[in-house]
Parts: sequence; C-alpha cells; structure tokens
Amino acid sequence: MRTSRKALALVAVMVLAGCGNSNDPGTATGDQESDKSPLAEYMGEGFVSSAGGGMRMAIRAGRGGEAPSEEELAKQRKVEDATAACMKAAGFEYVPVPPESQPRSKFNDAFNLPPDKFAEQYGYGISTIDWSKAGADDSNPNTKIRNALSPNAQKAYDKALNGPNANGPGAIAIAPKEGEGPKNSGTMDLGCRGKAVKEVYGKGQDREAEFKKYDSLFKDIQALAKRIEDDQRVVDATTAWADCLAEAGQAGYKKIDEPRTKVSQKLAELSGNQQGGANPGKPVIGAPSLDKVDAAKLAELRKFEIDLAVADQKCRAKVYDEPYKTVQYELELEFVEQHKAELEAYRDGMANR
Repeated sequence: MRTSRKALALVAVMVLAGCGNSNDPGTATGDQESDKSPLAEYMGEGFVSSAGGGMRMAIRAGRGGEAPSEEELAKQRKVEDATAACMKAAGFEYVPVPPESQPRSKFNDAFNLPPDKFAEQYGYGISTIDWSKAGADDSNPNTKIRNALSPNAQKAYDKALNGPNANGPGAIAIAPKEGEGPKNSGTMDLGCRGKAVKEVYGKGQDREAEFKKYDSLFKDIQALAKRIEDDQRVVDATTAWADCLAEAGQAGYKKIDEPRTKVSQKLAELSGNQQGGANPGKPVIGAPSLDKVDAAKLAELRKFEIDLAVADQKCRAKVYDEPYKTVQYELELEFVEQHKAELEAYRDGMANR
C-alpha cells in the first residue's frame, strides 16, 4: 500500500467530510486500470490493485464507490456548519454547502473517459491538469465570496479555512511539516475545516490508533504486492512492455511506473516544486499552480506526457495487463483464503466507523 496510514487516516476523513479534492496526478486514471479484485472485496472501494500500479488506498472525492449513507451525509452537514461557525468567529463569511448540492469536480468528465481516450487527451493527468484549481468552482457560493476579496484578504481567508500550510482554496495538507512526527502530527493546524472534521469525526490520533490495529495485515498486503511484482510471469510481461515502448520510440524505461514518475519529475523541475517524490519526508500540501510555469516549456512537457502515456497505455494493453491481472487474481485469492478472518475484521471494523 503506497499511502502511509497516517496520511490515509487524515485524508480519508477530510475527503469523507467533503472538505476538498484529492489532487494526486499520479493516480488520475488508477480506477480505470482496474476492477474489483478479490482483495478489494474486503479492503473497500478505495483499495486499488491495478496492473503495474501496485496496491494503494486511493481516496478521492466524488469518484466511484457507493453513495454515502444518510448518516454520512449528516456528518458532512455538521462539518459544513461547524466550518461556517469557525469562519464567522475568525471574521470571514462562509456558507455551509449541503453535500447533496456540492458540484461535481470539473475533472469528472475526464476521469470517466476510457483509459486510451484519457491518455490521448490528458496523458497521465500530471502536467495537463492544473490540480491547484480542482476545487475552484464558481457555482460554490464560497468561491464567489473568496473571489470578491483582495489578494491579501484571500490569503487570510485561505489560512483561516485550511490552515497556514494551505496552497489556496480547497488545498489540504496531508503530511506534517518537516521535523514534525507521529507525536505531534495530530496537532497540525488545518484551519476551520480541520477543526470541524475533528469535532465530527474525532482526532487524528484516534484514527491512527484504529488503523494501527491492522498493522500486521497491512504488512502482509505489502508483501503480497511484492510477490505479484516478482512473479516470473509479471517480470516477463514487464520486459515485453519495455520492449514495446522502445519500439514505439520511448526507450529507457524498465519499471512499469517509470514513465509516470519521469513526467512528475519534469513538472517538479518546471514548477520549482521539488518536494514529494525526491524528498518524501517533506510535506505534501495542495498542488503546485501552473500559472507561473513557462508556457512554452509547459506545452512541450504536455506533448511529451501525452505521447509517452499513449504509448504506455497501448503497450500495457498489448502485453502487460492480462498477465498481470492473471497473477494478481491468483495470488489475491490465495491471500484471501489465508487471511480471511483478518480481512473480515478489517472490513467490519471500517464499516462500523
């Protein structure tokens, strides 16, 4: 599982509360590359085990999964009301937005495209989508309220709403500041939204403790992911994929995630946002805006990304996806048989949260 449990505990609740968007360009098409595997039956809708994508908890607002229950909707309404009260106390206007009326993400149509069509238009969705604007929707009354403020007042508004580490409207810090650790990560200031979430869903330390009960299961799932990747059938499929890419003029990639990583690194260089992949211990806060990136260089990167993603997607479909899925399902079924009691405990525990 790629997402750390601390980040998972925080982000899952923030998203469930309707507080923001998961701006993870690295997994923009993850759901499209997979279906509900044997393990996902127990790990839930957020669990993604896709060809070459490893295993991760992909927490995204408004994407897939079952409709929220009335109980969950009630919690989201409480979060909105508490956020409004907190903002009022801070001297700002905030209108509670009922979860039923929250607008769809401006990227929903893109996410619903078939993988090949997505690749043709957006590549991996890394440099081609400005994730910093994912939460900007003019139909939201709070967007209009914020836009009417002066630049300095907007910064103060964002700080009050999302905390001092916010990168703009809708931005949510999903990791502690450098130097902060498990002992004080729960005290990180996430503004009125974070405060409201804690009031309704409980403190981060409580959620971390809840996930810690499943440490052994998570470690076994990590080992399972390694077994799948190391299976000779997947190794051979990876070699065939690399050869296919080379024939398509995209040579030099040996591991299935390397093309996507290459694009992310290039964007980080352009945007000056070197945090994240190269320095995983540093905070991941919101998403870098592309407004100040050199337009010509950005256009060049977008063409590079789309060309690479199209070739990658075609080669995966041609020589990789089927053998990977065969191995994945085979080993997951075996895993489920061996860990059924633990998986049922996890499923039931998450259902009763």
